Amino acid sequence: MRVAVAVFPGSNCEHDVVRALGTLGAEPELVWHRETDLEGFNGVVLPGGFAHGDALRTGAIAALSPIMEPVRRMAESGKPVLGICNGFQILCEAGMLPGALIANRDLAFICRFVEVEVVDTGTVLTAAAEPGQMLRIPLNSYEGNWVDPARTGRVVVRYADDPNGSQDRAAAVANEAGNVVGIMPHPERASDPLLGSDDGLVLLEGFVRSLRASVPA
Repeated sequence: MRVAVAVFPGSNCEHDVVRALGTLGAEPELVWHRETDLEGFNGVVLPGGFAHGDALRTGAIAALSPIMEPVRRMAESGKPVLGICNGFQILCEAGMLPGALIANRDLAFICRFVEVEVVDTGTVLTAAAEPGQMLRIPLNSYEGNWVDPARTGRVVVRYADDPNGSQDRAAAVANEAGNVVGIMPHPERASDPLLGSDDGLVLLEGFVRSLRASVPA
């Protein structure tokens, strides 16, 4: 279950992701954003941070990085692709998820735990969760307000109180196939009781299950 964890200039959550996935039995490996070949990996995670300093639009430069072409091929082949926070923004900028992430409703950086509800368990992120399950995980973003004027997005996790103004209270959005998911709060930062919550493990366990399913027999 090899999973690539992409590293862009400005990423800062890659080691958190590696640790959390490793504790669940996956084999995460850091991969620099200039890599053009992800052959041999069963999935990929785009972690949080501030790729390229959030210059231009957040995630816009990272969406053009060489690694995004093999990420796109991986998604098209049905393998699991997960974007967390900045990774969610990058997937939207790359056109791999619908909508866009804009500044929070109150134009303030949000850094606190939030309550979210799993509303769709048919994706690589939510496969291990129960419908209606409430989770406490941390949010850490300024441009976390998801908008989708075309209303083509598949919302799979919703905020209980919508702290940033996201359309349909969206905290996580998937593609139609359910193998590409972006989530704004950080499940990897809620992977141990010492961090204040381990509720994020049920989401990461779903991703690891999906990795396992993509391993050739």
